[in-house]
Amino acid sequence: MTERTHADFWFDPLCPFAWISSRWVMEVEQVRDIRVHWHVMSLAYLNQDKDIPDDYREMLEPAWGPVRVLLAAQQRHGDDVLKPMYDAFGERIHHQGRTIDRELIAEVVAAVGLEPGLVDAMDDESLDAAVAKSHHEGMDAVGDEVGTPTIHIEGAAFFGPVLSRIPRGEEAGQLWDGCVAVAKVPYFYELKRSRTGELDFS
Repeated sequence: MTERTHADFWFDPLCPFAWISSRWVMEVEQVRDIRVHWHVMSLAYLNQDKDIPDDYREMLEPAWGPVRVLLAAQQRHGDDVLKPMYDAFGERIHHQGRTIDRELIAEVVAAVGLEPGLVDAMDDESLDAAVAKSHHEGMDAVGDEVGTPTIHIEGAAFFGPVLSRIPRGEEAGQLWDGCVAVAKVPYFYELKRSRTGELDFS
């Protein structure tokens, strides 16, 4: 019997790389004994004071809404609500190519059976402190100049893995085994190569 591995996964619903990595983690759950806790980070918060291209800043403008609603739902209903909400957001944003707006957020809230008034949290700036707190809990342990996906494996924090498609079955498990192996080496920091190919959400 192998010992269960504990992992924490930070996501922003807007990020396609986090979406692919999250689907990989779901595959891993089928072939390895792992327990995953899901958390919210925010690309909008991460980049708010950075010098970024105007088109990227424009893309981030609607990103506050989902993370505020996720944090509001977590505060009212507990941690277990985050994963089903993330699934509902990701299906609409990444598979359907929908724009993030009030209608989409209302659909997500309804899809997971939460109160319709929760959608109003998308405009509630008072939630930004909670967004920042959740964000920093995940990102501060990784360091500077990183984004999402961020995974903590038994407390060892990493940016990535960045994937262009979703590993399935035992391939997913083998990649996980590699991540667990490097997480056990306290002086390991980085592996990297240039990404090629289009993103594949299938």
